[in-house]
Amino acid sequence: MATMDEPLYPIAILIDELKNEDIQLRLNSIRRLSTIARALGEERTRKELIPFLSENNDDEDEVLLAMAEELGVFIPYVGGVEHAHVLLPPLETLCTVEETCVRDKAVESLCRIGAQMKESDIVDWFVPVVKRLAAGEWFTARVSSCGLFHIAYPSSPDQLKAELRNIYGQLCQDDMPMVRRAAASNLGKFAATVEQTYLKTEVMSIFDDLTQDDQDSVRLLAVEGCAALGKLLEPQDCVAHILPVIVNFSQDKSWRVRYMVANQLYELCEAAGPEHSREHLVPAYVRLLRDNEAEVRIAAAGKVTKFCRILSPQLAIQHILPCVKELSSDSSQHVRSALASVIMGMAPVLGKDATIEQLLPIFLSLLKDEFPDVRLNIISKLDQVNQVIGIDLLSQSLLPAIVELAEDRHWRVRLAIIEYIPLLASQLGVGFFDDKLGALCMQWLEDKVFSIRDAAANNLKRLAEEFGPDWAMQHIIPQVLEKINNPHYLYRMTILQAISLLAPVMGAEITCQQLLPVVINSSKDRVPNIKFNVAKVLQALIPILDQSVVEKNVKPCLVELSEDPDVDVRYYANQALQACDQIMMSS
Repeated sequence: MATMDEPLYPIAILIDELKNEDIQLRLNSIRRLSTIARALGEERTRKELIPFLSENNDDEDEVLLAMAEELGVFIPYVGGVEHAHVLLPPLETLCTVEETCVRDKAVESLCRIGAQMKESDIVDWFVPVVKRLAAGEWFTARVSSCGLFHIAYPSSPDQLKAELRNIYGQLCQDDMPMVRRAAASNLGKFAATVEQTYLKTEVMSIFDDLTQDDQDSVRLLAVEGCAALGKLLEPQDCVAHILPVIVNFSQDKSWRVRYMVANQLYELCEAAGPEHSREHLVPAYVRLLRDNEAEVRIAAAGKVTKFCRILSPQLAIQHILPCVKELSSDSSQHVRSALASVIMGMAPVLGKDATIEQLLPIFLSLLKDEFPDVRLNIISKLDQVNQVIGIDLLSQSLLPAIVELAEDRHWRVRLAIIEYIPLLASQLGVGFFDDKLGALCMQWLEDKVFSIRDAAANNLKRLAEEFGPDWAMQHIIPQVLEKINNPHYLYRMTILQAISLLAPVMGAEITCQQLLPVVINSSKDRVPNIKFNVAKVLQALIPILDQSVVEKNVKPCLVELSEDPDVDVRYYANQALQACDQIMMSS
């Protein structure tokens, strides 16, 4: 009896849990659908489980979302691709619910299943689902149907294809803006499956309707369609049909549409080809750069370098540079920030002379901008300019501004400068570095912000690696060791950290003669935080030093610290002593 009841048991539990008032139990049972399907076997899953799920009208969106997701990967549990069609009814129901994320997931699962179905099954089962949804009384069904046409269309016979194109055209003229929006956003995917002859006629006519829609939310989705359709059409057709639409959209009364054009313009230029872009799209782009809405100017400014790469340097200097100058003093800090993040890339496009004459003054004005993000975006891309104008000019024109920023009141700007210093140092060379930037690097070790002090210590290590131990011995080590007597213990801790970072670069001899005595001396400090940091530094130095030095100098100091009244000092001292013993044993 027990063996007979066994297969019934999982489905009984599932049905009970699916009707349970506790949403978590219902969710758990949905998440376990695959387990239950395996227990039931393929045939019972098809005949009992799937119909049960089709009838299940749970009102919790979370449960429905989980079901839509599970059903998308359910083909193996119903007996493979030849039985995939049994999964369509429950998903069709989910395509009509009110919650958008449930519908989207159901459409995604239907697409996944449809992509695996045989052509004959698509015609017999999938296309009728699409047609029923497209004719749905409630707008949610019609919205969902728009995302399914690109799966249904390629496998259909010619007569059915004509019907599907006609239905899609009707959806693009639906009374509900939500349906027209869905049709506009899926047009690119659908168009990619339509034959070239119908693409130029029927699909372009649908597209024209969408571009003249009275709702800006539909028109802005049509902008996305411009780039997708532009890539599908021949270049001459793209110029004839798509470019005029883009030019009109760039003057649209809704700023959201213009913003979308600014975002997509580079992709549209790629589709149209450089010649037509120069002729038709440069005036449109200039209009967007001078738009009265800040959001549109931000989107356009962010594409300025990409756009200039399509143009010849002369065109960029003639048309785009005047706009860039205006944007560099724009009233919106976000526009200036967007410009600063890409403007450095214009230097290689415009060449050396134009960069020196036209761009350098703009860089300088942005480097002195009152908004820290603008300054930050310029600093982080300086190397692109250096490649074009050379280090001499860069140092004369931009370095005074960089030195000024090194003392900026915003710590993130100071941090960006520090992180850029090793790169600057390698580009400027040792002589120039000593004159202009050496003092700054020491000054940062005593900054009020920990992140700056931490970065400054790492910076010294990278400089020592760049210029070598001899240079570091002359220019870094003496100044660092002087600061160990700073009255504030936090600054003394920074020096200890700098010593532990510099030691591996400096080698055993300098570490033993110059750095170790300072560390051991600090073990007598009255602040426990310093003492346990001494123990940490000594542990880091053990692999670098000779064994005799460890035995004679390091170990006695650690033994003394291991008897300190402070528990943390004792802990770190014992850790270091254990490391000592391990190294001794291994050697």
